[in-house]
Amino acid sequence: MNESILWTVLSGGYLLGIILLDTRFPRLTGDVGNPKTFPFPVLYERVEGALPSKVIRERDPSLLPPFIEAARSLRSQGAQAITTSCGFLAIWQKELASAVRIPVLTSSLMQIPWVHEMMGRKGRIGVFTIDASSLTEDHFKGVGADGIPLLIHGMKQEGEFYRVYAGNNPDLDYQRAEKEVVIEISGLVKENPDVRAIVLECANMSVFRKVIREAAGIPVYDLLTLIHFFRLGLSERER
Repeated sequence: MNESILWTVLSGGYLLGIILLDTRFPRLTGDVGNPKTFPFPVLYERVEGALPSKVIRERDPSLLPPFIEAARSLRSQGAQAITTSCGFLAIWQKELASAVRIPVLTSSLMQIPWVHEMMGRKGRIGVFTIDASSLTEDHFKGVGADGIPLLIHGMKQEGEFYRVYAGNNPDLDYQRAEKEVVIEISGLVKENPDVRAIVLECANMSVFRKVIREAAGIPVYDLLTLIHFFRLGLSERER
C-alpha cells in the first residue's frame, strides 16, 4: 500500500477535493484534473453542464447551485479542503466558502493581495489569463483583490491554447500551446517592466509552469502554489 492510499485509509478522508468543470480536453500532469499532479490524495467531483464557455464568458448564474452541491458532496466524502479547476470561479469564492465548513480555495487569484504585499506594494501584479476580456473587477472583488494595480494579459483567441482549453477540445498540440504561452509571457514582462510578479489565473497553465517561470524571470504563482501553501499549514499528521 503506497503512502497516499495509506494516509486516506488512516485519516478516513482526502486532503483535497477538487471541483471539475465539464471538460473533455487533456488533463496532463501539472493540471489539477490529473491526480498524478499531487503527492497526496485528491477526490474529484464534476459539475455536469459547467462547460468552460459557460463559466468563463457567460458567468452562468444557474451553475452556482450545482457548484455548491459539489462542494458539499466532497465534504461529505471526507475532503479537508476544496479547490476548483478554473480561476474564473473566484467570483463565487464567498458563496462556496460559506456553503461548507472547510477551507475553500476557488482560484489562484486569491494570492494577488499576498503577492502585492510581498512586493512592497510597488509596481503592478501581472495576471496571465486564458481570456482577458472576460476577467472582470467582480472576479477580483470575489477574492479581495480589487483595488490592486494589475496588468491583465490573456491568450489569443485564435491560438491553440485557447482553442483547446476555452473551446473544450480533446486534441492538444502541446508544442504549439507551449510556444504560445512562452511568447505571451515573454512579451508581458518585456513590455511592462513595472510588473513585479505574475499570477496565472488559468489552472491549466500549470501544465506549462516550468517554461512560464523560465520565460518570465520574475516570481510566478499559480493554483498549485496556493494549494501547497494550504498544505504546509497543516500538521504533519494531517498532511
